[in-house]
Amino acid sequence: MPDADFHVEFAAWLGDDQPALRQVREQVFIVEQQCPEDEEWDALDASSQHVLARDRDGRPIGTGRLTPERKIGRMAVLAEWRGHGVGAAILRQLLEQARALGYPAVEMHAQTHAIPFYARLGFVAYGEEFLECDIPHRRMRLELEPFAAPERAAPPPRPEARSLAADDRGQTLAAVAALLGDTQHELAILTPDLDPELFDTPASLEALKRIALSGRRARIRILVREPRAALTEARRLITLAQRLPSAFALRTPIDDVDRQYASAFLLNDRRGYLFRPLAARLEGEGSTYAPGRHAQLLALFDEVWERSEPASELRALGI
Repeated sequence: MPDADFHVEFAAWLGDDQPALRQVREQVFIVEQQCPEDEEWDALDASSQHVLARDRDGRPIGTGRLTPERKIGRMAVLAEWRGHGVGAAILRQLLEQARALGYPAVEMHAQTHAIPFYARLGFVAYGEEFLECDIPHRRMRLELEPFAAPERAAPPPRPEARSLAADDRGQTLAAVAALLGDTQHELAILTPDLDPELFDTPASLEALKRIALSGRRARIRILVREPRAALTEARRLITLAQRLPSAFALRTPIDDVDRQYASAFLLNDRRGYLFRPLAARLEGEGSTYAPGRHAQLLALFDEVWERSEPASELRALGI
């Protein structure tokens, strides 16, 4: 029985999510239900709204789509996850999107064995039974209530500006914990070897996992100058990044000036930072909120990021 901890997110067919969407649909429709491949993949995938369910480790477990024709389809949940609410969560996300788009109703071709499931969520079956991929189906329809836009949420309060001392290992670990704890969705890390003393610890890994699973805006960018060293010293962090490839991106500087940069730093999306003048040492200085210094370091990071390349030494691990 799987751990029923999962999340549902919108997915981009023309982006990094397509392999995950294909993985679930191939297993359910092509392998399990023996649907022909040429019937499973169509031109509507590129123009549809897709939803993807992932387990707590980021593995894809369910899919669904809403087409421009206002039809819900390709609802698929891996066998071991059925009965845990995954399908209902996917369907509710698609219905919310349909309401947001102003659709007065949505339709679907439902496999007859699944009609009671869709009926519980308000769909009404109509018309005669028909075969699709040699599986009995019926048409179903749901009238939608007009979408009411939620009140704009107030922006999160500005973090308290607090200096972060980092004069020894304990203080530096505490500074990293504070910055990771404040992070909502995005991190930028420039490091020689993934700094296993700071980021491959249980506390840091748990915080990084939370950020990576925070939703579609999750983005953890890491510039690592010596990825080969990271392979032996930061295995747990590499494994986490491998399991959550839609959130993690790792690159290696190739310009000589960038490779000789002696410092290391961590930036979060609340304008906090930790800067270590010598990357080989843990000592440094930082703040939970310092817009000016943060902007300066982020500009440097972005410049190096653009002229770097994916960490080739880590490609074998699928990162």
